[in-house]
Amino acid sequence: MTEKETMKDDHAGFPEQEVNQEENISNTNVKESLTEESSESPELSKEEKLQQEVDELKDKYLRLYSEFENYRRRTSKERIDLIKTASEELMKEILPVIDDFERAFKASEKEEDGTKIREGNQLVFHKLVKILEHKGVKVMDNLIGKPFDADTQEAITQIPAPTDELKGKVIDVVENGYTLGDKVIRFAKVVTGA
Repeated sequence: MTEKETMKDDHAGFPEQEVNQEENISNTNVKESLTEESSESPELSKEEKLQQEVDELKDKYLRLYSEFENYRRRTSKERIDLIKTASEELMKEILPVIDDFERAFKASEKEEDGTKIREGNQLVFHKLVKILEHKGVKVMDNLIGKPFDADTQEAITQIPAPTDELKGKVIDVVENGYTLGDKVIRFAKVVTGA
């Protein structure tokens, strides 16, 4: 049995006109409620869509921000590690060995039987110097007779200048200075003329 037949049976004592009016009223009520729901539904869906979009953008922002923070921390840590493990410290540790070789050369020059020792020392010395040069370390050469430079030299003492030309200039080099690239890693220790 259909709904219309059921309604006709329920309203058997009423005239047909009243039944039709009731159906019209109920149909109108149903249409109005459907219209209200459909008009509210798009508004909610627009709001929901906008809220969803906002949530997605917030999520993307948070992910990008977190990713950037992780990148910044990682690069900062890598930079600190690189600075700690830079070859500059190694170079500073090797420089005293060169100084010891230079002292050994001076001492061995007085020895008559030390030619073989001297030759061996020179081979090791030149090999070490070549390794350092390959790594970018350069010795400050030809400082004697040149003006004193506080940016690259350290005056350990002043003595009376043998001639007027050597006043304010380097008279002797006690320890050579070294550079790594353009940076001074050890100042030359020099004696200046007064």
